[in-house]
Amino acid sequence: MGAIAGAVTPDGVDPEVVRRMCRTIAHRGPDGSGLHAGAAAVLGTRRLAVVDVAGGEQPVCSEDGRVVTVLDGEIYNFAGLRAELLSRGHRPVSNGGSECLVHLYEEFGDAFVHLLRGVFALAIWDGRRRRLLLARDRVGEKPLYWGVRSGSLRFASEVKALVCDPEWRGGVDPVALHHYLTYRYVPAPWSIFEGIRKLPPGSTLVWENGTVRTARYWRLNAAPRPVASIYEETARLRELLAESTRLRMIGERPIGAFLSGGVGSSAVVAAMALQSSQPIRTFCVGFEDAAFDEREHAREVARLYGTDHRETVVTASALDVLPTLAWHFDEPFADPSAIPGFLAAEMSRREVTVALNGDGGDESFGGHRRYASLRRAARLPLSAAAQPLLNSAGRALRTRSRPGSLIHRTGWGMELAGLPAAGRYTHMMSSFTEEQKDELYTPEQWALLGDVSSGVIIEHAFEESLAECDVTRMMDVDVNTYLPGDLLVRTDISTMACSLEARSPFLDHVFMEWAAGLPGDLKVRGGTTKYLLKRALVDWLPAHLLERPKVGFGIPLASWLRAELRPLAHDLLTDATARGRGLFDPEVVDRLLTEHAEGHDHSDRIWTLMQFELWHRTHLPARPTVTDHHRSRFA
Repeated sequence: MGAIAGAVTPDGVDPEVVRRMCRTIAHRGPDGSGLHAGAAAVLGTRRLAVVDVAGGEQPVCSEDGRVVTVLDGEIYNFAGLRAELLSRGHRPVSNGGSECLVHLYEEFGDAFVHLLRGVFALAIWDGRRRRLLLARDRVGEKPLYWGVRSGSLRFASEVKALVCDPEWRGGVDPVALHHYLTYRYVPAPWSIFEGIRKLPPGSTLVWENGTVRTARYWRLNAAPRPVASIYEETARLRELLAESTRLRMIGERPIGAFLSGGVGSSAVVAAMALQSSQPIRTFCVGFEDAAFDEREHAREVARLYGTDHRETVVTASALDVLPTLAWHFDEPFADPSAIPGFLAAEMSRREVTVALNGDGGDESFGGHRRYASLRRAARLPLSAAAQPLLNSAGRALRTRSRPGSLIHRTGWGMELAGLPAAGRYTHMMSSFTEEQKDELYTPEQWALLGDVSSGVIIEHAFEESLAECDVTRMMDVDVNTYLPGDLLVRTDISTMACSLEARSPFLDHVFMEWAAGLPGDLKVRGGTTKYLLKRALVDWLPAHLLERPKVGFGIPLASWLRAELRPLAHDLLTDATARGRGLFDPEVVDRLLTEHAEGHDHSDRIWTLMQFELWHRTHLPARPTVTDHHRSRFA
């Protein structure tokens, strides 16, 4: 794990640009083996060593020096790949995954990515062909940014390395901002910076003869498959979970696990404990607000499996980490769970270098409550002609009633039920709807967008899905949007900021491909979410832990924005700096703040605006420097 960067031109390498980029990523954190530049500095990397600590230096070159690679990530099946390469006459000298990539490329060309089982953002420079290959792992656990300027393609796993380039003169991409305000993150292929793109998950990019080609090499197939008995399917689920967990326990550094007390993280801890001869170290974040606190459930799992358990409590004072998070999150990011995520990583890093987690379990097995809500809505006996009428009536009720009132909530429900499945999902996931964004923008900002609609992203994902019903289709859409855009960004940035490597057994692509073909009623049955997963875990976890409602990994944001956070929100969003940007109507922003203070819940939208403003003050208009993250620039 670490960070990578590089720059190439049609004529060859651009070593000075790479050195400049690498000086930025070299200041990511306190740990790792330092900055390396090889092969005429075409590629650079900074590494957090977990596997093959002594021999896994990067970049890695082929025997003749023609092929060079850098890797940010881990290849979990490297042992099998190494054995295959040895049988083909290669003689790798290290015991990690990075060197395997060079020889796999020599053997299989670009198709080698299909052989990898792990998380990765990687680059391979073929010196003889003057050809660059970039690839990102299937689900998108590792980021990879790129851009072309002055005839050079430049890439990095941290966008700072691209933005710090003095040749970059861009600003905020208005379309990316538009999508951010809806989803609370910037979806690929956009980045918040003009002229810089994100390589989507499961994709490759080839730069050759000055031309860029991108291609999707993997997409989860959610088409239904024949299933066996419940007994056989639960047995197979446990087998796959144990295998993917075992693969992620490989390493030479101390390993632990995040334990929230939810089904996903508890299942991973159980799978670890059943395959370990030593007590597992577990880490839990709790809250003073009982509605958000799951510590007692985590303690019960810890006692059951005899883990070495640690806890920390998040209070409003934890918001002091916001300057640090704004530096590390290269783009605006408004999922408030980044705060407890960062604090959990910070606590864990004091004792371990690797932490397993339960990410991905909800998207594969139907854990989010919105899945059950959508299933209920889909069963309403509404004709195609009645849906728009119900939607219009609901909107009228909502707009003419007080936010938070029974009439307002009823109107919102009617409006939601009157939408098609893709529109319903977009509405449920939106911080700002299209209507609210139109009201928020200044005329000048609105004019930059034309007919851009954020809902098209979800509609396209729904259309591409091969799932059998709206509920499993929504899970498939989550795998292609919310999971890589939100959850995996949160986990990767918050852990790597602490030099901690996160590993997610539920995101093993073999496990995911098996789960994707399960019918919807084995995932959401009635009001029960994660139906099959819970059935599979009855011998591992107590029934009351499996049956309790999902809490989620949130924070008491609404109350904090009326108390401790209220002054910061007001200062950030109403001062001359924020209003001088000319992006948002000051009267609309004032109304959101005032109504929230009076009891209406606008916390989601206020937080989304706050995180954009914090990000802007950290990264623009001045170029970030390698020392900026040591101080707050929010004043």
